[in-house]
Amino acid sequence: MKKNSKLISLLLSLLLLASGCEQAGTTERVQAEQEAGAQATVAGENTKTERTKTIVFFGNSLTAGYGLEPDQAFPALLQARIDSLGLPYKAVNAGLSGETSAGGKSRIDWLLKQPIDVFVLELGANDGLRGIDPASTYDNLATIIDKVREKNPEAEIILAGMQMPPSMGQRFTKEFQEVYTRLAKDKEVALIPFLLEGVAGERALNQGDGIHPTIEGQRILADNVWTVLEPILVANRAS
Repeated sequence: MKKNSKLISLLLSLLLLASGCEQAGTTERVQAEQEAGAQATVAGENTKTERTKTIVFFGNSLTAGYGLEPDQAFPALLQARIDSLGLPYKAVNAGLSGETSAGGKSRIDWLLKQPIDVFVLELGANDGLRGIDPASTYDNLATIIDKVREKNPEAEIILAGMQMPPSMGQRFTKEFQEVYTRLAKDKEVALIPFLLEGVAGERALNQGDGIHPTIEGQRILADNVWTVLEPILVANRAS
């Protein structure tokens, strides 16, 4: 029974990702953050030899931190860790509630107006819940990765994996999960197996609506991302 409850909660969590709530002003906020990051890079180059690099977190409401303050979403929490280690990176939260892989493919071009050093791609859950063919999701995510690499050949790319509940059907669920494992292999990008690991279905880690992660839930998301992100940042610092 507990397992079924968690699966239902996961479904509810993912369903709201497709709602598209609170999209107003997000694009402007992201653009402002990216421009600020670019300005910080220029300023950094004028005052020190180590260039400030840019990490873009490109996703949906999980990345945007739906229902929380901007500094409580996992990209901001990761920025605090980065700063504590003295690593020369600026995090840009490019999350948009309700985003699909197709929407992300259309939106990525304007983000590429500024250099990107690390790109964290968190999209696809809304595709799955709408029953979109996993092959289409694969193609859209692959196109986003290709576009990032075309503009930033040296960029490190991390793919945040998602999963569908069994209620979506065994075949569909398997094909959807394989989108991420296959894409990570084909495009040679780092993979976070499941971004919501440890949070999905845990009532205490979600907000009052029982759907979106609380600040503590976002901390766990940050842990899940950091496991993959930290070695990349440290290695690039050392190189």
